[in-house]
Amino acid sequence: MVGATYVDMAIKCSQIPSPGQSVSGSSLSYTATGPGPNQAVQAALCGCEVHLISKVGGDAFAQMAKTSLAEFNVNTDFVFTAEAKNTGVVVTLVNAEGENAVCYYTGANSALQPKDIDFAEQLIFEADVCLIHGRLPQDAIVRAIRCAEVHGTKVIFDPVRPIEQPSLALSKGGVSQETHDSPSEYFSVDILIPNLYEAAEITDQSDASMRTAKMIGSDLVARGVGCAVITMGKRGCMVVDRAGADHIPAFEVDLVDQTGRGNAFAGALAAYCAVKDDVRGAVKFASAAGALACTKFGSIEAMPTKAEIIELLQKQEPE
Repeated sequence: MVGATYVDMAIKCSQIPSPGQSVSGSSLSYTATGPGPNQAVQAALCGCEVHLISKVGGDAFAQMAKTSLAEFNVNTDFVFTAEAKNTGVVVTLVNAEGENAVCYYTGANSALQPKDIDFAEQLIFEADVCLIHGRLPQDAIVRAIRCAEVHGTKVIFDPVRPIEQPSLALSKGGVSQETHDSPSEYFSVDILIPNLYEAAEITDQSDASMRTAKMIGSDLVARGVGCAVITMGKRGCMVVDRAGADHIPAFEVDLVDQTGRGNAFAGALAAYCAVKDDVRGAVKFASAAGALACTKFGSIEAMPTKAEIIELLQKQEPE
C-alpha cells in the first residue's frame, strides 16, 4: 500500500458550523488516518499481510501513527521519516446526518520521494497487489506504478489529484490553465478506481451521471486501463473492462459517518484481488466493506472485519 498518513481529530457535532458560528461536539476520536493507514488497516482486517509505504514527520504524532498501525498488524518498516517536517494532520467535523467537513495539513506527505519507492522495490516485487492512492507527490506515484509494473505486480490506483496540483489533473486534452495532463502511467494500471466526478474529469466529460458512467469507463479502458471501477456512492459502482460493463448496486445501511467509505472500499478491493482474480466479485466484496464503514463513527475505527463483510454479503443482496 502506498498512501498518505495523517493524524485525525474527528469531532461529531449536531451541525457543521458556518463561518463565525460555534457548535458543541458530542464525541471525539484521535487516531492515525489518511488513505495510507485506512486502506492498509482495511486490507489487514481482511486477513492480508500488509506493508505501508508512506512518510511521517519528526514529531510525537509520527510514533502515535506507527503504534496505531502496529495494533492492526500493519507493517511500518517503510513508513519513512522527514525529520524537518510535521506529520500530516486532519480535522474532521461530522454532523448528525453523517456529512463531514475537513481541514487538512499535508505535512510530511509532501516529502515522499521516488528514492523512497526505490528503497521499497523488493517489497513491491514480492507483493500480490500494490494499492496506490494518488494524493501524494506525482513523481513518487509514477515511480511506484512503474516499479510495480516492471515486477509484474498488480496495480490498483485511486486517481485523486497529486498534492502539488490544486485541481483535478487527469485530463488528456482540452485542459484549463489550472490542470495538467496526466502521466501515461496513470492509464497503464490494472484497476483504476475513481469516483464518478474524478472519472468525468479524467475523460473531459461535462456530464457526470449514471447514464454516462459506462461511456466514461469505456473511454478509460480505451486509453489503456485494464479495468475501470467507477464508484458512485449510494448508486453503486460501474465496472468496465474489455469483457463488458456491469453495474454493481450498493448495499443499504443506516448511515452514521461516510468518512471511511472510499478507503474501506479500496482496501477490501485490494485484499480480494490479492487472492482471487475476479474483479466483479472483488467490487461486491469492497462495496459491502464501504457500506459497513458508513455505519460507524471515525476512520480506522470504522473499518469492518472480513467476518462482518461476509455476514453482510450473506444477509442481503445489494439493493
